[in-house]
Amino acid sequence: MRMRHIAAGEPVPRLWSPLFMDALRELGELDIVRDGAKLEDARRLALMAEPDVLLTGWGASPVPIALAQAPGNVKYVCHVTGSVRGTIPLEIIEAGIPVSNWGTAPAHMVSEGAMALLLASLKDIHARVMSTRRGEWGLDMHTHGGTLRGLKVGIYGCGAIGRTFVEMLRPFGAVITVHDPYIDDVPEGCLRADSLEDLFEDIEALVIHAGLSDETKGAISAKLLARLPRHGVVVNTARGGIIDQDALFAELESGRLRAGLDVLEPDRLPDAHPARQWENVIFTSHQVEREWPDDDLPPKKLLPMHEVCLENLRRFRAGEPILYAMDRERYLRST
Repeated sequence: MRMRHIAAGEPVPRLWSPLFMDALRELGELDIVRDGAKLEDARRLALMAEPDVLLTGWGASPVPIALAQAPGNVKYVCHVTGSVRGTIPLEIIEAGIPVSNWGTAPAHMVSEGAMALLLASLKDIHARVMSTRRGEWGLDMHTHGGTLRGLKVGIYGCGAIGRTFVEMLRPFGAVITVHDPYIDDVPEGCLRADSLEDLFEDIEALVIHAGLSDETKGAISAKLLARLPRHGVVVNTARGGIIDQDALFAELESGRLRAGLDVLEPDRLPDAHPARQWENVIFTSHQVEREWPDDDLPPKKLLPMHEVCLENLRRFRAGEPILYAMDRERYLRST
């Protein structure tokens, strides 16, 4: 089995660790091509069409639509990370070439991050840290605080990450309502909202686990945010574009709502933005799901995304069904 990754520049170290590459070489021949962005289009296409498996992920040179018409030897595109849009065009899938991504690999870490942001927002950890640094001690108990016990939590999106989050939240005694039009059933013990309007009917905290698509872009509008009660909480570890960010920032600037935001639109807050000083919002710069610090040393274990990739390559080699295979519907609904 011949495998190739074409990086736009240098391969991303966190993705292409020595441990992962050694594991790949146990399955077949591995070739890493650097500086793919500098190659002529025809040469890059030729390189992509040579292996049995094209490996993509963070920092990969985008797959051209032309590969769908002239795939050469390519029988499988294994995307090691999450979002395939922007790297792999839909035409590749429609041409019948199997495409997969990391599936449920990030579910536990992202759910942990959402739990951390929800708890930290409820307990006003950020405000407490900032007040202590100003030389104060304690906050007004009438305007700060909260508990998960009995908290009315609305969850927008209940795929792998949303369901993992529900399992983490359930033991704390929250009242959980879920809205996801693409699932047949909600997790045990949860209520179902048939629309976003219904979801906001009687919740105190919103946690977003939906993918970004034409349908979800800007779905959390100013009108919906206004239905959250005073001191309500918004947690977003999905994509910033799902929320009307101007409307949310207006609510936060007024002090009416609290938030834990791992993602924004665009994903970096300008250096001089006043929101950096607000005490009722926590920003985690799209890094809340990180593994244990490695001090820039080679990893001693494979990451979940590596495990999924290796399992799929074993399945492909054995002629078995691939996990987390993309079809048109899943592709269009994915972030």
